[in-house]
Amino acid sequence: MATFASARRDGGVWRFSPRDATLATLAFLHAVVLIAFPSAAIIAAGVWWNSNTIAHNFIHRPFFRSTTLNRAFSLALSAMLGIPQTLWRDRHLAHHAEVPWRWRCSNMLIAETALVAALWAVLASRQSHFFFWVYLPGYSAGLLLCALQGHWEHAGGQATSYYGRLYNFLCFNDGYHAEHHANSSVHWTSLPRHVAVAAARSNWPPLLRWVSVNPLEILERAVLCSPRLQSFVLGRHRAAFRSLIPLLPPIGRIAVVGGGLYPRTALILRELVPGAEITLIDSNLSNLEVARRFLGDGIACRHETWRPGERLGYDLAVIPLCLNGARAPIYRDPPSPSVLVHDWIWRRSTSGIIVSILLLKRLNLVTK
Repeated sequence: MATFASARRDGGVWRFSPRDATLATLAFLHAVVLIAFPSAAIIAAGVWWNSNTIAHNFIHRPFFRSTTLNRAFSLALSAMLGIPQTLWRDRHLAHHAEVPWRWRCSNMLIAETALVAALWAVLASRQSHFFFWVYLPGYSAGLLLCALQGHWEHAGGQATSYYGRLYNFLCFNDGYHAEHHANSSVHWTSLPRHVAVAAARSNWPPLLRWVSVNPLEILERAVLCSPRLQSFVLGRHRAAFRSLIPLLPPIGRIAVVGGGLYPRTALILRELVPGAEITLIDSNLSNLEVARRFLGDGIACRHETWRPGERLGYDLAVIPLCLNGARAPIYRDPPSPSVLVHDWIWRRSTSGIIVSILLLKRLNLVTK
């Protein structure tokens, strides 16, 4: 009784915010729904949603002042989600620290794992059809959704935010992902007050972010996986560049915008203009890391976004086909004295050459 009175004087049951009562209540309702409607779809949606909202916020800011209540809640989440929360917490905090996760045994991890194992054993022995044909498929689908969520939140090598009101209402500001990574100690209720102006942002919530992927990037990934395709595109592009390079004035510095997953342009220009200083400019950090593996240390990489209309202080700029933005400003007012623009085969310019009919692609020369 004295302990309860002391808690009330110190601010009540909730350690950080009374609004965490909403998350605790929803966790209880999640358990009720699982019992009342035990379908694969409900299990999958619950694993994904709870892991990325209730469990995620509980990892960073345990809800209760009482250590006993926090342990009980962690055990309840472990049973509901089939994921020992101590394990989930250690892996997630290693992700924030950008260090490899290492297995760390504890009494709490043993208790949570034992609880999940006992629950699964009971289901498998007494409700085997449900366990193997409903629960496990739903559980696996939920883990897959969580993996997709994590991938798209960090696609491009950086944390990306989504500011849609409905998503952030239903997912308790989970969309403020870049802000969360900038300061993971900020309570979920305060994240909207910490919007980072320079944060990467998307027009889609994480699980729908794939719709904004340029189909050309998918083709680039296919090329990256096939040495035969690499040889083909390298040969066709080399022939096109070899035809146009002699038309240019002396070149000392070259900017290749959007180095790409397979940096064929940089590889070719290093061969055809051996004395030039070549720089890749790409907003996708992971693409630049792939390019470095092909190019080594001889070519500079700049992790930034270039937009049509901005100046480029280089003798030659090369613009990719999968450019974010209109090409018209490039043709109208070239960002460099000479520009080579990858474009569709039907968009001819005064000087240009077809790269490949099969690829529907040409390379246009634009000069000031």
